[in-house]
Amino acid sequence: MAYNRYVAICNPLLYTVAMSPKLCLNLMLGTYAMAFSGAMAHTGCMLRLTFCDANIVNHYFCDILPVMQLSCTSTYVNELVVFIVVGINIIVPSITIFISYGFILSCIFHINSAEGRSKAFSTCSSHIIAVSLFFGSGAFMYLKPSSSLSMDQGKTSSVFYTNVVPMMNPLIYSLRNKDVKMALRKTLSRKKF
Repeated sequence: MAYNRYVAICNPLLYTVAMSPKLCLNLMLGTYAMAFSGAMAHTGCMLRLTFCDANIVNHYFCDILPVMQLSCTSTYVNELVVFIVVGINIIVPSITIFISYGFILSCIFHINSAEGRSKAFSTCSSHIIAVSLFFGSGAFMYLKPSSSLSMDQGKTSSVFYTNVVPMMNPLIYSLRNKDVKMALRKTLSRKKF
């Protein structure tokens, strides 16, 4: 999405050429390849663990860290794999997105009209907020030593990146629509608190 914004703002006349169906397919396949390889690494490491009598996961969904806590054997290798895989899955996209937005900011500052700059900033700000919240809460959840991991903090963080951020996306993107803004203003003006 960041590359899409970059092309739309920095090279609008070449958009259809730069965002070809082949490129979109390659971006999608790259994303699936990263996700599949990470899932296979986690699955392979979980198969080597032995589990004791406890079979209640202290979480609201069956996440990898709470499942590892049920193991009777050492989870050092699993924790290392989690740190590496999640580190790659957070750091690579984050760096790519922020470099893309660096180029976008450079292009925005070269726009002559204030209205054009404002429109470009409003287009990008909602995406960068959603991305920051998603990757920030994911990093908070997974990129810290297991000894400092509090299950309650982990639950809160995982609720944030699995539920709150996806629920915010329709709200963020629909409030950029003028008709939705007008309908919201009419609804709020009718209700006097």
